[in-house]
Amino acid sequence: MKKLSEYVLKYRYKYLIAVLCIVIGVVAENKKPELIRNIVDEVIGNGEFSLLPGLLLGIAAIGLIRTFTQYIKEFTFDVTGVKVGNEVRFDLFKHIQKLSLNFFDKANTGEILARLKNDIDAIAFGGVGFIIMLAIEILLHTSMVIYCMFRLSPKLSIFPVCILPIGIALAAILEKKLDKVYDKLSEENADMNTVAQENIAGVRTVKAFSREKYELDKFRRHNKKYFNISMDLSKVLVRYEPLFDLITRLLPIGALLIGGRMVISEEITLGTLAAFVVYCDFLVWPMETIGWVSNEIASAFASYKKLKKVSKEKPLITNPENPIFLETVKGSVEFDNVSFKLDNKDILKDISFKLPAGKTLGIMGATGSGKTSILTLLFRFYDTDSGTIKLDGTDIKDLSLTQLRQSIAQVSQDVFLFSDTISENVRFGKHEGTSDELVHKCLEMARADEFVDQLSEGEETVIGERGVGLSGGQKQRISIARALAKNAPILVLDDSTSALDTETELEIQKVLNNLSDTTKIIIGHRISAVRHADEIIVLKDGAIAERGTHDELLALRGLYFETYCAQYGEVA
Repeated sequence: MKKLSEYVLKYRYKYLIAVLCIVIGVVAENKKPELIRNIVDEVIGNGEFSLLPGLLLGIAAIGLIRTFTQYIKEFTFDVTGVKVGNEVRFDLFKHIQKLSLNFFDKANTGEILARLKNDIDAIAFGGVGFIIMLAIEILLHTSMVIYCMFRLSPKLSIFPVCILPIGIALAAILEKKLDKVYDKLSEENADMNTVAQENIAGVRTVKAFSREKYELDKFRRHNKKYFNISMDLSKVLVRYEPLFDLITRLLPIGALLIGGRMVISEEITLGTLAAFVVYCDFLVWPMETIGWVSNEIASAFASYKKLKKVSKEKPLITNPENPIFLETVKGSVEFDNVSFKLDNKDILKDISFKLPAGKTLGIMGATGSGKTSILTLLFRFYDTDSGTIKLDGTDIKDLSLTQLRQSIAQVSQDVFLFSDTISENVRFGKHEGTSDELVHKCLEMARADEFVDQLSEGEETVIGERGVGLSGGQKQRISIARALAKNAPILVLDDSTSALDTETELEIQKVLNNLSDTTKIIIGHRISAVRHADEIIVLKDGAIAERGTHDELLALRGLYFETYCAQYGEVA
């Protein structure tokens, strides 16, 4: 992800046009008090009424110039800020897509969403959009006003010049305090988003366990904390904004008092005092606005720090510099003395097996024995601590991640379906070249056509997030159809028929057995899922405790035999 300055530089010419409009508008605006001075001194004081139409036209012209430049600069900054925000959001999302699973294992969904939405919106508005435009205008406008004041009367200008540093110092203190508060506010916003997101995603579980009150209390605690931090923010603003208001009120009053004495002593004209008071009035809006501007810039800065933290995350798993490309992936898989640790805990220990292309490997074991971790390493979501994993005799670390993962189709135990049509969910693994006929065929093979055809829109029926509205078995069948549509050389099934009835499971197993050219890795808790595999390995505490065919493992009378007896009651 690029630095923010690089995004800004891309639109430098648009920013320059906007800044030029600010300069033109500021210069024009600061000419108005001089015209007012001439009206007071020349028209009213000296009775030269012939000058009045020209002076009034000049004031009107200044108004038109200000209107024109205001529109261009605000439109340019707003549009450019949104464009920069969109590019930053896309690049951040792209960066997140490249990160390894270890990042997602420790990051909350709500936190990631807050970075992608709230924080980037704050930067687009406060860092590169409207607020930064306002800050530039305040700086140029104030500088121009002070210059014009000194041109009118250096002596009278001493008073506002002494007052302004107080306002600037207050703004600096305010920005520093707001930065800390916004940092906390951003963090708590992410935490509250996470709580809400998890509750909504798991609403069925919440209701099934009657935990609505617990979830409500949890959300109330985070909401209360967010409220308290917001109150801290309000306290800071309430403490400093009245001081800004006091300073802005003192400026014209002080100018009238000091300037009035100077008019009486004939040091300056009445018109000069009138113009000076207008200039003092010109300083009011920057002083009144500087607190809000500091507020928004502090918010943008806090958000930018959060984005930098995410952008500094590096993927643990990367492509090799010169990846090997396999012209044809046959699908043979080999684990050679593979060991894997996660958070200093042994997950897999010295795992070895050879699975020829087109053959089937069954994996069984108790929950937590490391079955799914074998697939995690095969996909190279994590790297091994020792040993090698080979695809068609090539170390998977030497292959491109794209080719490796495109060579494997997966049906996971935690089925995820997107909020889209059934046909688009089936096409997800291989969208290009997946015809409507192939989608229908895959649904038939997964025995999903039985219920899909009964839906009002058939395959074009839109299903909810995570497949809401479908039963567990229906989700699994669509997931199996998606894997079949990918037509990869390797098919891995992680407890993929656990929600199916026995009859449907047997029908799907027959379909899978007919995929003679596909290498299959089947993880299951049911003997029926793996009994026809060419080899079965049984894991215990991350190591292979038993291996062999179905009959060989029954003859061992070990863990596999115990599982068989528990499920069938006796040996057939």
